[in-house]
Amino acid sequence: MKKVLVVALVAAGFSIHVAVALAAAEFKIVTASTRGTYIQIGRDIASFVAPQADIELDVLPSAGSAENVKRLRYEAGVKFAIVQSDVYQAFLDQAAAGNTEASKIIQPLRVIMPLYNEEIYFIVRADSELHYVNEIKDARINAGELGSGTALTTATLYRLMFNEPIPDSKATFFTNEDALVKLITDKTLDVVAVIGGQPTKLLVDMKPEARQLIRLLTFDPNHAASRAALRTYFPATVRASSYPNLLAEDLPGLAVKAYLVTYDYNLKGTKDYLARFARSLCQNFPVLQEKGHPKWREVEMALPDLGRGWFYYPPTAKEIRACLVMRTSPKTPPARACTQQERILGLCG
Repeated sequence: MKKVLVVALVAAGFSIHVAVALAAAEFKIVTASTRGTYIQIGRDIASFVAPQADIELDVLPSAGSAENVKRLRYEAGVKFAIVQSDVYQAFLDQAAAGNTEASKIIQPLRVIMPLYNEEIYFIVRADSELHYVNEIKDARINAGELGSGTALTTATLYRLMFNEPIPDSKATFFTNEDALVKLITDKTLDVVAVIGGQPTKLLVDMKPEARQLIRLLTFDPNHAASRAALRTYFPATVRASSYPNLLAEDLPGLAVKAYLVTYDYNLKGTKDYLARFARSLCQNFPVLQEKGHPKWREVEMALPDLGRGWFYYPPTAKEIRACLVMRTSPKTPPARACTQQERILGLCG
């Protein structure tokens, strides 16, 4: 009886040990609006990358990039964030200018890899006199929610183009949905700024009748104000195939780069999980491009040079570089079958 009891206890202990060993780490990633592209990218990562790294990844909505930076820095369990390049740079600039809070927030953050360009849309009423982005000066603009990357991008773009901030009397900070309602009903707004990688759900879900109510402004890269914007942002094409209910033809536009970001973790356990995550990200990259959001097809699995003050997270960078070397190494040709004469002479390896 004692022997049976001991065996049972040992087996139970072994089972508990195995269960603990196999338990997935519970991490979180902060994205953006539930109708945006970031959250879909986060869900793809949770579905196709995290499981192979033994990570159970909770995908959280947020107000956008500025909030994501703060939540990554301070919120328990948040190990990943998707952040716009201009928002990340804005925190670095504030830190360099002596803002101690900005420095405390941004200095420990690290980049895992660049993702894709997110298109910037400026929406007006169908009967608006505005046709180009460079014409929005002094218009009543909804910049995006406070704390969002959209709001910071809109404000930054305006300042770059017109050498002054959006007048407080002309700026509002409603959600995209509330702003669009105001644009077409009480007409208290002239322009609604929206940022999302195409095809972004908010615009995809619009019915064909929307053409009678709203349209997108064109970006003219040759205008002086536009050239100033291109020092920070990127030219893009808003494709009619992305939004057939809104566009009859492709439209010149602007974009901002998105990055996958983490914290400079030093605990061995966390470092190991993030290294496995990076390995899985590289190994499952073809799956993301095949089964994930269309924006994955615009992502390059690479670690290009970053701007001043930007740093890659060493454990993930090491794994991605090693994976890239394996993917690009020449494949060993299959072994040639030995002939009978070679076997007789003992010349087969």
